[in-house]
Amino acid sequence: MKFKAHKARWHATGGYTLIELMIIIVVIALLVALAVPAYKNYTVRSKITECINGASVAKIHISEYRQIMGPWPPSLTDAGLPPAVSGVSQFCSGFVGYASGDGSFRVDIDEAAIGVFSGIVEPVLMPNQLPSGIVNWNCGTGNTSSANVRLLPASCRDS
Repeated sequence: MKFKAHKARWHATGGYTLIELMIIIVVIALLVALAVPAYKNYTVRSKITECINGASVAKIHISEYRQIMGPWPPSLTDAGLPPAVSGVSQFCSGFVGYASGDGSFRVDIDEAAIGVFSGIVEPVLMPNQLPSGIVNWNCGTGNTSSANVRLLPASCRDS
């Protein structure tokens, strides 16, 4: 008995079906819908962080004044900063609301420059002098509107 070998007939389609293409488009659209707002929040948060990091000059001046002179400086000018502290970053105008009683101050964020068009973003930096004399700085939400607290760095939201 002889067996005949059957040749399989494979048809190469050469592409995807319309349904497969539609599924791919839906998956890509969902990924984009989730990624774009997250990326926008990330960029805004990084701009605010740049302003907070730019405040390190003021923090150093205030800390040194406290360690050398004893009390907190009466003003930012007395701490050795120029009267109009500006140019810290293109995203912030400077420092406002200095409190001579506790050495805290707010970072004035330019909401239009960072892309926030509703509410205020104004974190506050608060010093805490340890018994050893070292001054630690904490960041808080300050006058930031409740809708924009999510835009602050985690270190400011958690304190």
